[in-house]
Amino acid sequence: MPLLGGVRPPIALLCLLIVALAGLTAKVLGPAGEPVVPNAVLGSQQHFAEDGAIALRASIDERVTDLNRTAAVLNAGKYTEPERVLSDLSNTYQKWTGTTVLDLESGKVLAARGETIPLGWLDKDVLTGGNALTPRMVRLKTGDVRLMTMALLDWKDRPQQLLIASNSLSVPAINLGPFRSMAVVARGGEILATAGFEQAEALNSDAERDELTFLQKQMSRLSEDAAEETEEDPVSAREPGSRGYPGVSGTLLGDSYNGRIATAGYASLASADPEQRKSVGAGLGLTVVAMLPVVQEEAAGQERELYGLIAAGVLVVVGLLAAALLWRAVQRPLLALFLESRRLARGDLTRPVAVPRWGEAARVGAALERLRAQLAGGDVEPSTQRTGRRGRFGLRVPLALTAFLLLLWCVPVGLLLNRTDASVSVPSTMVNDQRDRTDLVADRVRRALNEAQADLASMTRLIDPSDADTASDVLSDALREHTRYGSLYVLDRGGEVIARAGDEPHAGWGDDEGTKGEDAPLIRVTGEGGKKPVIQAAAAVPEHKGMTLVGEIRVEFLNSLLARPGLGEVRVVDAKARTIGASDGFLAFEGLPRDSLTDLVKAGGLRVGAGPVENGLLIREGRSVTVAAAAPFSGGGVASDIGWTVVSWQNAKHFEIAAYEREDRSVLAGMLGLALIVVCLGWIHLVVVRPLRALASSAEKLAEGDLKTVLYPRYHDEVGAVVRSLELVRQQLQARRQNQARRSAEPRLGAGGR
Repeated sequence: MPLLGGVRPPIALLCLLIVALAGLTAKVLGPAGEPVVPNAVLGSQQHFAEDGAIALRASIDERVTDLNRTAAVLNAGKYTEPERVLSDLSNTYQKWTGTTVLDLESGKVLAARGETIPLGWLDKDVLTGGNALTPRMVRLKTGDVRLMTMALLDWKDRPQQLLIASNSLSVPAINLGPFRSMAVVARGGEILATAGFEQAEALNSDAERDELTFLQKQMSRLSEDAAEETEEDPVSAREPGSRGYPGVSGTLLGDSYNGRIATAGYASLASADPEQRKSVGAGLGLTVVAMLPVVQEEAAGQERELYGLIAAGVLVVVGLLAAALLWRAVQRPLLALFLESRRLARGDLTRPVAVPRWGEAARVGAALERLRAQLAGGDVEPSTQRTGRRGRFGLRVPLALTAFLLLLWCVPVGLLLNRTDASVSVPSTMVNDQRDRTDLVADRVRRALNEAQADLASMTRLIDPSDADTASDVLSDALREHTRYGSLYVLDRGGEVIARAGDEPHAGWGDDEGTKGEDAPLIRVTGEGGKKPVIQAAAAVPEHKGMTLVGEIRVEFLNSLLARPGLGEVRVVDAKARTIGASDGFLAFEGLPRDSLTDLVKAGGLRVGAGPVENGLLIREGRSVTVAAAAPFSGGGVASDIGWTVVSWQNAKHFEIAAYEREDRSVLAGMLGLALIVVCLGWIHLVVVRPLRALASSAEKLAEGDLKTVLYPRYHDEVGAVVRSLELVRQQLQARRQNQARRSAEPRLGAGGR
């Protein structure tokens, strides 16, 4: 028989797969040794580092863009004194540690504000060539590193001036929590800035100082390892955009101290995204490292390993029973038919055919016995002949019984073993990280809104309301440069649009009661009852009282700031807990899906001390556990007091916690068992049962006298061999009938001749 045909290969494959699945079950279901740190905690640190890298890169790019935009606005207008340039710059953007205006011809400092900027790094390579005016990292005499951003001020009939702004490469101003620390690392592992470490003089005991020293050493070692890991090109490291972060990121495990082990996540600012590869921050070779000491977990008991061994042993027993059933009900009768049919084809008619007891094999065996009798010259079946049952199901019954036996193992393992409920223990680190990361997203959205309003304020310097065409051109150029806006328009004192770019305005400014006057908020949301919320930012046009520049911020831009891997569903809601933006689809101004989330938002909005604070919550409902967090807007800028809150939640099943991992492994084992049933039993049904049913019908027709239908074997296996033998028998019977007809015709011809 061919190796890949017949009934034996699928039964052998079934046995091999059962043994393999049993070994896999014994290994993965309840292993004795669990990791000392849950994978969920490590993954959370990686996500935290990615969030920090995104925030730092966006902060660097925004500062460079703002400086270039300010220079472009100044160059388009009349000459402005250096002191006035720096004064307006500091009033519009409060983000630089120091600013300086330098005369390029004489090298004289014309004006300076804030931190003194050293000029020794300025040379010909910085000011000329293909990389002219490219931001540079410069080390101060104090040892601190600053990012120097430059822009050219060029007026007609005036000497060129260089506007220089310095800012620190500090850790993004985000909530790190009580124990986490974060570092900005340069190429080679040098730490440029850290945050989260307590000051030594503030510690109360030598033990705390020793632990601080340990953590600082761990940060240094892990930073070196992270810098080495992020040397890999992000394009070759992974497919761009895969796993939610388009750069190189990962996790590291440090040493332990006093029962706590240092865990770290790292993320490079370099990106594989073609749009982000042009980013200034992405080209600086920086890496963000987030470190958190966590309590080590105890290894699981030996009973978990015993569960896996018991499940594997039961599977082996069930598999042996299933294989024995298939061997007895399918393989052995089919092989017997193969031997009997070959014997008849060779002409051995001395003994009756051994007819199987039931099913298609019995029908074929009965037909073979009738054919043996016909070949032997008898017209009547022998008395020992057993007529095969023409059952409707036949060999489908043992296949169904085999499937039932295997399902007795698959269903309990997949649906009952290692099942979890609302009592699952979720590490407090996950709740804290959900809260802190939600606060980071809230800070990111708030800064984006502040930037949008600051851009409008900077834009108003170029707008002359008396020239509508020129104002419209300015707005069109700004709209092409800033993708955050859907439309830009200038309103006069009466609310009429005098210049516009982009979409039609969806709402006026100051239409609602309580929004007029000098105290009106510069960012607001309208459009209730429509398909989308209308988010507006405004800035007064200087020297034109009553004139307002309004920009409508696209909801899609807001939604893009919310989508972060490992954070679940994220929404921005207003003071009434109505949805304004979401990481997934949403209805404008709809409420939150749970009352507990609404209560969480209201609790976060309560003023505690200096203002509202973020909150994290573990919600246990039914069999599910949900981790939720709410972070109201806080901090500086015009968006700090608009009453918005970022709320996030996700099912704890998405965490890589040992209990959920065991449940997932159990489900996987059950699904693999189902796949095993479908593959092996489906194979037997297709290559054995269906051809055997067709063979039974053909054999019965042949036994009833149909000698004209030629039998063609479809498969080179046992069934095909029986078909070939029946074809030989058919040919023998056909030849016998022709000989009988010829002999009976010859005497009649002779008698007629006399």
